[in-house]
Amino acid sequence: MVLIKEYRVVVPCSVEEYQVGQLYSVAEASKNETGGGEGIEVLTNEPYEKEGEKGQYTHKIYHLKSKVPGFVKMIAPEGALVFHEKAWNAYPYCRTIITNEYMKDDFMIKIETWHKADDMGNQENIHELDAETWKTVEVVPIDIADKTQVEAADYKPHEDPALFISKKTGRGQLSPEWKTELESKPQHPRMCAYKLVTVKFKWWGLQSKVEHFIHKQEKRIFTNFHRQLFCWIDNWYGLTMADIRKMEEETQRELEELRKSGQVRGMSAAHEQ
Repeated sequence: MVLIKEYRVVVPCSVEEYQVGQLYSVAEASKNETGGGEGIEVLTNEPYEKEGEKGQYTHKIYHLKSKVPGFVKMIAPEGALVFHEKAWNAYPYCRTIITNEYMKDDFMIKIETWHKADDMGNQENIHELDAETWKTVEVVPIDIADKTQVEAADYKPHEDPALFISKKTGRGQLSPEWKTELESKPQHPRMCAYKLVTVKFKWWGLQSKVEHFIHKQEKRIFTNFHRQLFCWIDNWYGLTMADIRKMEEETQRELEELRKSGQVRGMSAAHEQ
């Protein structure tokens, strides 16, 4: 059995803008997760082409001992809390698969994302699942301007779309009715990320508890990440993909230095794809 949910995130930017903003924000978030022997190790970041699909392939290792639930750490052996993330970014479609060598086929997180232009998150079964599977999928809308969807420990006023105004684009502050307002202004950019998340955790006595915990964390990551992406728009707006690739190379070197150092940073949204 697996637990599947589809998270829908509407953002007031174009699909082309979002691609740059997403990659910029992933690089920044990676730094916030890394240090003190933990965090993210980038093994591969290169173009790929397979069966007519082409894009950017990344393979990362997550060393996350302090960021898993305590009830898992109590029973998991040393070395079991290392996760591999392989991502195929064939934008506007992206696929990310996270595995664990210790649990092998008993653990998997798969995130499949369609980024749709001029979309307010109203399309059904955009991932074209079979009818029986789609019936089991819970749809979870995420409103980046809704402070109540943010955990108290994660809230930062400077990353609140309800307070932020972009100097470069003039976008913001997002009111409680921002989606309705956006629909009445067809000239304003908008898009939706449809993120289908499949979680499998096969461990007797813990399966349901851990699967629900993982989905809770995924929702938290998606919420915080997209709030940051919007509020960081003045940092990434106008960057080219060449700028982004150069930034990723620099980030990869910095991550390795941070991971090996004694410095520890907080939790963020680095595996967003």
